[in-house]
Amino acid sequence: MPGENLTRDEARRRAELVSVDGYEVALDLRSAVGETPEGSGPRTFRSVTTIRFRCSEPGASTFADLLAPAVRTVTLNGEKLDAAAVFDGSRIALDSLAAENVLVVDAQCAYSRTGEGLHRFVDPEDGEVYLYTQYEPADARRVFATFEQPDLKAPFRFEVTAPEGWTVWSNGAGARDEDGVWRFAETKPISSYITAVVAGPYHYETDVYTRTLDDGTTLEIPLGAMCRKGLARHFDSDDVFLVTRQGLDFFHDHFDYPYPFGKYDQAFVPEYNIGAMENPGCVTFREEFIFRGKVTQASYERRANVILHEMAHMWFGDLVTMVWWDDLWLKESFADFMGSFSMVGATRFTNGWITFANNRKSWAYRADQLPSTHPITADIRDLEDAKLNFDGITYAKGASVLKQLVAYVGQDAFLEGARRYFKRHAYGNTRLADLLAVLEETSGRDMATWSRSWLETAGVNSLTPVVTYDAGDRITELAVAQDGEELRPHRVAVGLYRSEAGALVRYARAEVDVTGPRTVVDALAGAERPELILVNDEDLTYCKIRFDEGSLATLRSHLGDIADPLARALCWSALWNLTRDALMPARDFIDLVLRFAGRESDIGVLQMLHMWARSALHHYAAPAWREEGARLLAEGALRELRQSEPGSQHQLTWARFFATTATSAADLQLLQGLLEGSAKIDGLDVDQELRWAFVEPLASHGVADETFVAAELARDDTASGKRHQVRCLAARPSAAVKDQAWAQVVESDSLSNALVEATISGFAQAGQRELLAPYVPKYFEAIERVWEERSIQIGMDVVKGLFPGLQDSEATLAATDAWLAAHEGAAPALRRLVRESRDDLARGLRAQACDAGALG
Repeated sequence: MPGENLTRDEARRRAELVSVDGYEVALDLRSAVGETPEGSGPRTFRSVTTIRFRCSEPGASTFADLLAPAVRTVTLNGEKLDAAAVFDGSRIALDSLAAENVLVVDAQCAYSRTGEGLHRFVDPEDGEVYLYTQYEPADARRVFATFEQPDLKAPFRFEVTAPEGWTVWSNGAGARDEDGVWRFAETKPISSYITAVVAGPYHYETDVYTRTLDDGTTLEIPLGAMCRKGLARHFDSDDVFLVTRQGLDFFHDHFDYPYPFGKYDQAFVPEYNIGAMENPGCVTFREEFIFRGKVTQASYERRANVILHEMAHMWFGDLVTMVWWDDLWLKESFADFMGSFSMVGATRFTNGWITFANNRKSWAYRADQLPSTHPITADIRDLEDAKLNFDGITYAKGASVLKQLVAYVGQDAFLEGARRYFKRHAYGNTRLADLLAVLEETSGRDMATWSRSWLETAGVNSLTPVVTYDAGDRITELAVAQDGEELRPHRVAVGLYRSEAGALVRYARAEVDVTGPRTVVDALAGAERPELILVNDEDLTYCKIRFDEGSLATLRSHLGDIADPLARALCWSALWNLTRDALMPARDFIDLVLRFAGRESDIGVLQMLHMWARSALHHYAAPAWREEGARLLAEGALRELRQSEPGSQHQLTWARFFATTATSAADLQLLQGLLEGSAKIDGLDVDQELRWAFVEPLASHGVADETFVAAELARDDTASGKRHQVRCLAARPSAAVKDQAWAQVVESDSLSNALVEATISGFAQAGQRELLAPYVPKYFEAIERVWEERSIQIGMDVVKGLFPGLQDSEATLAATDAWLAAHEGAAPALRRLVRESRDDLARGLRAQACDAGALG
């Protein structure tokens, strides 16, 4: 058998044979508590699954999926099979199928420490055990026997035996019966990857959403929200419920299809690999969305966006699901777009499109320029491909293209198309053509042509204004030049800006359909000479914005004067793309940040500028200038910190940025003083989360030793504190420390997924390049073995996180090329990750050459 992977062809053939009538899954989780006998292998739980299914070709053979240490019995249509013969560790062979079949599998499945399957977490604060499941794309098979592909939907009925005192949640409503077993209502037909179980002594709060429907009936949705008991004092469930109710109102107003899954629980769980997962009726989130200290509005906005993103999935993804992962965008692009669309339309976060333009789209631009770029409708050959395609193209580019689609067909036609899509395909599976069909009906547009340009080709276009003036300084012609391998139709706004009362404001605007290599904007002929021409004003399309020479000169001297926050964010994003593309020296971008970031009103944009500035310094600046650049950034950060309004979110943001830039003895002494209380900055509350932000640079520069970090953990002996401690310990500038961290991550699987992530984060310090140099050959020697032996999530963390990108030299590039040449037969997903990291390195070297040229 092929092993853990599943190919598209295998899934297609199985779907031709099999249709599933229902699952009954019984889990005994009492083994989650108590000690595991030494030498007994992985901690396991009993899983008994009954699958009722039909076969279109009686007598044919297929297989069920299961990843488990052991199978007790396999019974097919009343006949007990030889488990050792039919189960190979990942698949159960099913031969001589009848027209109607009943499969019963009694297995011992393993608890997970990697966040895949049924994850088990022991809270170091109180010793309590917490469980939750995470399956996408194909890890339900780690918990129960299943046909693990999205188009074999079925109703599920779960029952769970849990330790005394626990509460259990699943997709349907449930209760603990007199025999101590938790039993849950049967679900609607759903895919296996969105089933869920959450169990443990969670803190749980409730609310209710009610709405009168168009037919006069009342819809009542029980709401729940849960977290670990240790986080209960920080849990602002009122805000979570507020955003939830606002989202349910918005989607009911626009979708004309009542929420179909009964209750709506939201579980904030520990050691979660992703942001959240749209399990219907039981959505899971990473618990970092519960804030232990003071955070900015950007953090609350991000949480609201994720809540609404997952809620949109109840319709896009759960009610209507893609046939195979090729059309992953049918759920993720829509949810990403709808997250911002609903957030702006229904919540207090009305500037959400600024965050989208500045943050989400930067993720898309990077992904779309990697060698692994792909069309939004991707070619997903197998599950490993699927795992890697939860990327900036599927999410952010897809959402950007949908934003353009709304402008193209009109919002009313777009939403009417969505309504017809839900009603036509409820509880079913779809492909691209199904969505295009309803949009053609509602808009009258040729969606096939639009799809070929935007969904079925890869790459990002650059749009550049080309302008000429007459003797009276009026525009004679303004054209938009389009570059890129695939020239696409773009609906764009072109804005003209000039100074008025000390601010750069727009005084003229025109919308135009850009087609081909050059499009003239006739409506702006005759306008007075602008100081700034902004192509893609209002962010209507997906493109890289370029500038004419006059506009670029204006930005260099007056970027902070742009009055409109979205226009300003678009200019910042465009300048960052110039820097990444080696068209602007990194030191020039850093200079712009130092001169204008202090005037940035949008806190999310400011946080992105800080991240970009650090990246510019560490990866794009010429090595000879890095020390000077670091000094300038630290000085600028401290200056803005001291000048910020006391107690403001800007002050907090600059404090965190200062901690990441601090390198001098004086800077580190200030951080230590702020920790000890001997130094003060008016209004700055150094809470526990900020304390850890200060401890890490002290550790990475050798000021905070193991004893120092242990003392901080004693103040914060929690799960969060443990992650911070592990990261800080790995950050220390010692060869022995790095050897230990490397061994813990690469040579051992003893760490949980969260501690692997923390260790890697601490290990790779930009200021420790020489210390990390010996790990270049070790990396290339280890990665294929790690990929083969570890779970795909841990494999991804190691391959991406430990790539020696800080050894930014042609020698590292050559070592990467040599590995790729020598391992052409390695797993395609592994090769993809290495190729992406190589591309980042090569881009950095080009940018460094550009920056070095600024010296001359």
